Amino acid sequence: MKKFFIRLLFVLALVVIVAIVWVHFFLDGTIKRGVETYGPKFTKVDIKLDTVNLSLLSGGCKMKGFFMGNPEGFKSRSAISVGTTSIALKPASLLSDKIVVQSVKVEAPEITFETGLNVKENNLSKIIANLEEATGAGGEKPAAQPKEKGGEGGKKLEVGEFIISGAKLHVTVNVMGGKSVTLSMPEIQLRDLGKGPDGITAPELTKLVLQALEKQAAQMAATAIADFGKGAVYLGNEGTTNSVNKVTKGLGDLFKKK
Repeated sequence: MKKFFIRLLFVLALVVIVAIVWVHFFLDGTIKRGVETYGPKFTKVDIKLDTVNLSLLSGGCKMKGFFMGNPEGFKSRSAISVGTTSIALKPASLLSDKIVVQSVKVEAPEITFETGLNVKENNLSKIIANLEEATGAGGEKPAAQPKEKGGEGGKKLEVGEFIISGAKLHVTVNVMGGKSVTLSMPEIQLRDLGKGPDGITAPELTKLVLQALEKQAAQMAATAIADFGKGAVYLGNEGTTNSVNKVTKGLGDLFKKK
């Protein structure tokens, strides 16, 4: 009888381990498919994710190889690319209507700020506009979205802190022959997102993060573009110089209003 109970306990332990491993890989695949399937529906750009590694016991999650493409009409390969994102969440909340995320730490992302002659239309602001159109946040009637538990945009979220550190900003100005410069961005911190009973949807969270990035990138780009303008005499003929000066002045006026 004693041997029977020992064997039974061994079998139960084995079943639990197999179940944990199965759920682990199932959730990893589900998160990856969700990002790559629903992300483009809201942003209207390609979104890829190499791997997701979620630990149900600790609530830790590592996401690697995130890629967000650029909207149509922009030449740069990507708007945002991230090597590693670390997430800490409360595992029990995965079973509730609102997932509680303690922290999201985006490490050393590559951000591209691309603009042309119409300085109000940079690539990041275009993605934000796509999100607003898809969710109706910009006053437009939202496009039909997949029906999921938790309403439009999936389950609700609560994010204690969202930190972007070590970012590199690539400023590209198409009307200056694709002239570009790479700058180091200061750390960006967002806190208490979706705090309260209503929470926040994934598209709403994405919009807030993109708005913070676009604001910081625009401020930094203003200085970089002004420097481009000072060097316009080296770009070629008088017509090119005049165009650069007009773009520089237009960008300066735009950023002063932000």
